[in-house]
Amino acid sequence: MKILVPVKRVVDYNVKVRVKPDQTGVDLANVKMSMNPFCEIAVEEAIRMKEKGVAEEIVAVSIGPAQAQETIRTALAMGADRGIHVTTDQTVEPLAVAKILAKVVEEESPELVILGKQAIDDDSNATGQMLAALLGWPQATFASEVEKDGDGFKVTREIDGGLQTIKVSSPAIITTDLRLNEPRYASLPNIMKAKRKPIDAKTPEDFGVDIAPRLEVLKVTEPPKREAGVKVESVAELVDKLKNEAGVI
Repeated sequence: MKILVPVKRVVDYNVKVRVKPDQTGVDLANVKMSMNPFCEIAVEEAIRMKEKGVAEEIVAVSIGPAQAQETIRTALAMGADRGIHVTTDQTVEPLAVAKILAKVVEEESPELVILGKQAIDDDSNATGQMLAALLGWPQATFASEVEKDGDGFKVTREIDGGLQTIKVSSPAIITTDLRLNEPRYASLPNIMKAKRKPIDAKTPEDFGVDIAPRLEVLKVTEPPKREAGVKVESVAELVDKLKNEAGVI
């Protein structure tokens, strides 16, 4: 079985993001970038499947600027076999990402595409679902457990009411949630080996996909600063403040 794992380069989750003075977006100058945490979980799950003998090949694919190749190398150092880098300096919206991935799927013919449920930069949570719609494949989103089951996959999903277990036939789309696994750290020998693993260079034009944005960002602002809390002397005073000041009851 071949597994395709899309990965995204984002601002490192430990970095406090800053809004540009002109409010046109987030300041990325001299900011540490890394692989999206949900994408790391997807790569780890693909590697575990390979270690169990379920999968034979893992292909990591990333869409973005030249620096996104570093993100692919991270996936290769973790255990992916080869990479595909679709190079573009434009901001690519989820629909365009899904269209490019659909073309990659047509070329690679994987039995499973496993990807993070969302990226921590835009929090769109849409690419996996859009890709499933474009391909006409079954999908299992927000996965906290994945198991190969005959000709398909048994997936435990995290939903509002608890956990839901479903089975999807192969080929399928699975998006990963936080509790699926704990991603491994790449060892130094594997980091060195990753430098020799192949990465195919592509462009959106190679796939005939128009990545022109459909959305326009009008303004980006920081959230309002959280006000300091107050101590109350009694339950009655707490209830009074919640009712008359906060207006929540």
